[in-house]
Amino acid sequence: MPAIALVAAGARLGLSLGKIFGGHGFDVALIARSTERLGELTGKLAAEGVTAAGFPADVTDRSALAAALDSAAGRFGGIGVLHYSSPGAGTTETLRGTRALDVTVDNLQPQIECICYGAITATRTVLPAMLAAGAGTLLYTTGASSVTPAPVFASAGMAGAALRKWALTLNSALASGGIYAGHVAIGTWIAGAPGAPEGAALKKPALLYRSLSTTVTRLFTITTTRRSPYRKVLLSLGVKPVRIGYFQAA
Repeated sequence: MPAIALVAAGARLGLSLGKIFGGHGFDVALIARSTERLGELTGKLAAEGVTAAGFPADVTDRSALAAALDSAAGRFGGIGVLHYSSPGAGTTETLRGTRALDVTVDNLQPQIECICYGAITATRTVLPAMLAAGAGTLLYTTGASSVTPAPVFASAGMAGAALRKWALTLNSALASGGIYAGHVAIGTWIAGAPGAPEGAALKKPALLYRSLSTTVTRLFTITTTRRSPYRKVLLSLGVKPVRIGYFQAA
């Protein structure tokens, strides 16, 4: 089975997804800036019996990101699933403190670079092989402000909303080719993530993808096509199809 590439992989959501997909027989390609972090993540996945390898790249360095994905495809014989999840530029406190009246071209541009341009670069790198194979999965994760406007995270939410719009239209454009694109909007604080407000409810990262069918707070919106060759994996994680061509958890 081809690999899943986790771009901007971290010690919480990225590691959790590596374990989940690795448990379903996927090889795992981890892409992140820190070589040290990649070593830690691959070691933890190896301890779970998952075949994984790290490929260092910054999502804002487009040539390096494309080269890392090409190396991952060469290492594992192809990329069957791409998951892109850049939280944006800056600290959580800085992102949360950016309100609508604080948005400028200067503080929005880095969010566009990290969240949108990186996703486009990663997608365009892996998509030709997916089109040739007639199968593939593209998953993009952002914060909930990309779907529901919030008084905080304004700049990151704007960039996430742009990515979500592209992902949904990309899904339609690719549907006939056996490839799907899905967007996941996370509307909760992940346990262990820095910058969580005091008293905030925390969710374990593994549960975010395992309990989609039971959550009542609309933590996610996932849009995919039914034709995906990885539909069984999504179904096993609790994602239920609610109408033709789409999956949604509410």
